[in-house]
Amino acid sequence: MSPLNLAAHLGQDTFLAQVLHRQHLHVAGAIKTPASLISWDDLNNIIAAQRLEPPRLRLSVDGEMLPQYRYASPVSTRRHTVYNRLMPGELHARLREGASLVIDAIDEIHPAVGAAAAELEGWLRTGIQTNLYASWTAQEGFGTHWDDHDVVVVQIDGAKRWRLFGQTRVAPMYKDTEEPEDPPQDPVAELVLRPGDILYLPRGTWHAVSASEGEHSLHLTFGIQTMSGAQLLAWLADDLRSEELLRLDLPVHAPPADRRAYLEQVQTLVSAALDDPSVITRYVASRNETDLQRLRPSLPYIDGLPADGHLSVRLTTGRASISRQNGSVIFRATDNEWELAEGATPLLSYLIEAFPHPVALYELAGTSHLSVETVAAFLSELVDGQALTVVGRDR
Repeated sequence: MSPLNLAAHLGQDTFLAQVLHRQHLHVAGAIKTPASLISWDDLNNIIAAQRLEPPRLRLSVDGEMLPQYRYASPVSTRRHTVYNRLMPGELHARLREGASLVIDAIDEIHPAVGAAAAELEGWLRTGIQTNLYASWTAQEGFGTHWDDHDVVVVQIDGAKRWRLFGQTRVAPMYKDTEEPEDPPQDPVAELVLRPGDILYLPRGTWHAVSASEGEHSLHLTFGIQTMSGAQLLAWLADDLRSEELLRLDLPVHAPPADRRAYLEQVQTLVSAALDDPSVITRYVASRNETDLQRLRPSLPYIDGLPADGHLSVRLTTGRASISRQNGSVIFRATDNEWELAEGATPLLSYLIEAFPHPVALYELAGTSHLSVETVAAFLSELVDGQALTVVGRDR
């Protein structure tokens, strides 16, 4: 497991049955070494090595993003391209004045955070984006606000005060018909997160956050992609495109009786689809199979996977699936589908169970009772399809 193992810390099946989407949860001191996930040195190195432009890297005060010129200056390269270089002195000044530093999708930059996010994806069966937040003052970087997705917060260093005001609209969405009503004046809960603490918030929970304890704060927020009824219906509309009735033009110019008859046919078709108890399972499977996950090429292996037993590989997604069909095994992941011989089933199952940890080819050969050459041949297509990546060589 990763240094985080959020599923275990949050309570596994109890969390899914009693907490998820329902109520906030604070787990104090859950992670003993949060700096193994990301540290201040890691953050300094990321800022120094990456040319991160807003909104990927940004400073925020009271919900407003500061103009980039207040902490960075344009630099022209010898090829006459221009990028904005952070000025440490100005950056420090803005942070002292009360700005919060944010880096979006840090799970795509820092491997340890990426592994923790991938574990969470495999458990909850939905996409995860992880943002980093750093602040130094009691001034709130984002004011009192709500998010359109559930979040899991991990405090890495320092302390941060969270004031929770509850929900004024159940499950608000990114594209909603109306905004939630204003939150109450008084919080329903007030928490101080310290290193290793975890906080879960359902979407729509009004909250205000500040480093008001006289020390700096560094935390990660794992944003959980929603799977709502509106999204299910949108997917179902696409899924039913194979039906001739839904491919026909609408009877715009027909008399009312013909329009009514057409709508009754559509209603019958959609009702039949929703009567199928497997429709949610199929929707989730579709999301799992089409999610592209985090990009990671397998250089220098551009001509397939060599039959080297000491090469280690791992899946790029925790949401891959296998099924059997006509004597073959079907492997689906990263918006691709592969049909392999039935003998590939044990090694594919082993890769899924091992995720996100790498596995050497000789280990896969042993567990599947295949030769290293056969394992490499089976897995080469998965490398080109971004479902599998080479992560090193066991020496």
